[in-house]
Amino acid sequence: MRQLDLAVIAVYLVAIAVIGLRLSGRQKTAKEYFVGESHMPWWTVSFSIVATETSVLTVISVPGGTYSGQGFGNVELALGYVVGRVVVATVLIPLYKRGGFVSAYQYLGERFGLKLQGLASVSFVFTRLLAEGVRLFASAIPIKLLLDELGVHTGYKAIIVVLTVITVVYTYLGGIKAVIWTDAIQMGLYLGGVILAIAVLTGHVGATGFSQALHGGEFRLFDTDFGLGHILTSSFALPTAIIGGAIFAMASHGSDQLIVQRVLTTRTLRDGQKAMIASGIFVTIQFAAFSLAGALLWSYNKGRSFKELGLSSSDNLYPNFILHGLPVGISGLLVAGILGAAMGSLSSALNSMSNSTVSDIIHSFRKKAPSDQALLKLARVMTLVWAALMAVFACAFSTSSGNVYLTGLTIAGYTYGALLGAFLLGRLVKRATEADAVVAFLVTIGVMTYIVRGVKIDVTTAGTTVPTAIAAQWLVPIGVLVTLIVGGVMSLFHQAPAGAPVAVPVEPDGHDGHDGHGTEVTATAGQS
Repeated sequence: MRQLDLAVIAVYLVAIAVIGLRLSGRQKTAKEYFVGESHMPWWTVSFSIVATETSVLTVISVPGGTYSGQGFGNVELALGYVVGRVVVATVLIPLYKRGGFVSAYQYLGERFGLKLQGLASVSFVFTRLLAEGVRLFASAIPIKLLLDELGVHTGYKAIIVVLTVITVVYTYLGGIKAVIWTDAIQMGLYLGGVILAIAVLTGHVGATGFSQALHGGEFRLFDTDFGLGHILTSSFALPTAIIGGAIFAMASHGSDQLIVQRVLTTRTLRDGQKAMIASGIFVTIQFAAFSLAGALLWSYNKGRSFKELGLSSSDNLYPNFILHGLPVGISGLLVAGILGAAMGSLSSALNSMSNSTVSDIIHSFRKKAPSDQALLKLARVMTLVWAALMAVFACAFSTSSGNVYLTGLTIAGYTYGALLGAFLLGRLVKRATEADAVVAFLVTIGVMTYIVRGVKIDVTTAGTTVPTAIAAQWLVPIGVLVTLIVGGVMSLFHQAPAGAPVAVPVEPDGHDGHDGHGTEVTATAGQS
């Protein structure tokens, strides 16, 4: 009977590539390849943002985390992320839409110069290469377990290669349009899958199961432990989730090309803002759905431990139910949804890394811009290059015995604070020059490397004191402060540059910084 599940998965893999190519159309220019000529509907962009930030481990870890005592803590985190996205939609998106950019870092080039633009882009692609390499390997772990259950025994490297090849097909040919449309479909599949799982579980446990889960603490939303050590080290402490989470979202969704590129494909400023804010709402709903599945699984399994269930970790909980608690065929569809989560994040990373390479790095080091046809060709070549490198990195991690999920989470801590800090330095410190920004950027990365790798806080739990790393949500605020302090202090030792560019706010009517004749509106320091 498992042959039906395998058939469903195979059909899905072929269909998603074909659908992506058909919906994307033929790409004729580099701008169309990267931002779809800014004609994408806001709701598909919003779905793409959600799918981009949702990895396989999000899909399988949230139910397991709820089951093991986190409750609805991920929903609490999402509330902080919504606050951060509202700030991004209000402050940063107008800058990008006004300038007609295809890359977030073009603002840094306009404000400070090409050196900082290139430096920011290099840090982005390097960080993304490491993070997505870890993410790709991490995606292969549950997929291998699922395929083993289905009778298909294969190694991690084979899974990594297959996922990469299939994803590259529509990413290489279809560009950002293919990525966004397939992301929207894949989000619908894995979210529809968890709703189906909730329906099946509800049929098993009924109202009694909901009541038992409620009294068992599975629906706990807020972590109200306000001990300083807990706040600094736990992602689910209330101040960490709301304040730290909001600033973290400002960096991940306002200064990371992976997300900003999607917003730049929308038709208008208003559409871009709606896509950004709606993505926060959709992520909250998504976390609530996966958390609810975990709570119902707790009732379904009568609260038994993972060891009693014969599971090696919490990450096996949801896949185990998919394979053994759902009808054949439906299981295959939900496994396809997990594959979709992996492919969605991978395709987004490949296109954004290619975009940043062509629009920022090459632009920074070449005085003469290549022709549009040459840029399009180069964009596709870089998509293949980054895909190959990412697969190599992911395969290298397959020999690691460490916690790859935690490794992936900490990588962003090295650069997110410097990236967001550079944007805020440009907005808040008008006398700051390119030299100030470059030094502040490099100092921040150095400081954050020390903090991420060397700083631990002693936390006492159940009478045992354990050195614990600072929560990821606090790394971004620390990095931003370092950037602003270093850049701000340096700016005091020289005169304000004459004619320093200052961003012009977008008009309330939604016009994107151009006059009635299509001419871009700019200002210099001292103008209002």
